[in-house]
Amino acid sequence: MATCDRCGEQVGMPYRCRFCGGTFCDEHRLPENHECPGLEEWNDPSGVFGQAEAADESRFGGVTDRVSATGGPLSYLRGNVTYVFLALMVLTFVSQYVVPVGSLFGVSAQNVYTLNTNNLTWVYPWFVSIFAHNGFTHIFFNGLVLYFFGPAVERRVGSWKFAALFLVAGAVAGLAQVLTALAMGEPAAVLGASGAIMAVMGVLTVLNPSLRVYLYFIIPVPLWLFTFGFAAYSVFVAATQGIAGGQVAQIAHLAGLAIGLVYGSYLKSQGGRAPSELALGGNRRGGGGRGPF
Repeated sequence: MATCDRCGEQVGMPYRCRFCGGTFCDEHRLPENHECPGLEEWNDPSGVFGQAEAADESRFGGVTDRVSATGGPLSYLRGNVTYVFLALMVLTFVSQYVVPVGSLFGVSAQNVYTLNTNNLTWVYPWFVSIFAHNGFTHIFFNGLVLYFFGPAVERRVGSWKFAALFLVAGAVAGLAQVLTALAMGEPAAVLGASGAIMAVMGVLTVLNPSLRVYLYFIIPVPLWLFTFGFAAYSVFVAATQGIAGGQVAQIAHLAGLAIGLVYGSYLKSQGGRAPSELALGGNRRGGGGRGPF
């Protein structure tokens, strides 16, 4: 049995969309019935029914389709990258407290889990630092936001593009913070998924600015107001208290948000379907359009 990504129905013979890779029931198998991001480039209706790939399809695209197809080694990643990243965040956070990195690898925990002015050229901390966090509160709120808003963006852009957005934005955000500090002659160390998550929020803000979110789980505000209010706050803190004011990487937040806004604008310029409401979190049924923040 498989679960329809659109309505959650359990189906014995699911359909896999060749454009977005999702799994659907008979009712939602057509791209237009599950708000498929592939509609933007849909010029081969026959492909919906599983006919031969276009002759000019890239070899790389064919390989990724095969390994991520149902039953393939990476099939679980289709539509679930958000949850994979959440799991990596938790595992990395636990490892920060239980793995003696100093004795095992001969390097300090700071150089393993943070991107800082001393390990800037090591490359791997660019990405490891995204999943590491500074305390339970840090990972809880980052994880909460990613859980509610990540799946909506992942369904809109596709799992592989979502993964690239998250990782690239997270790395660039961290580098922006550390390089800015370096230019100012200050030491710096960053960790956390905040920059990557702000990129996700930036994309969602462009595609659905009127989405209603609940600030502190109580106050309803449109997403665009929350996003730009947050950006204004980060600018104010950076200007008055420094780029790490409040023990927060303000430049990383702004850099991640900028990447998301640019990418969201690109998606919107390509046309296609930008739904007025997006289901949030684990609920894949339509009509969600709300989420706490």
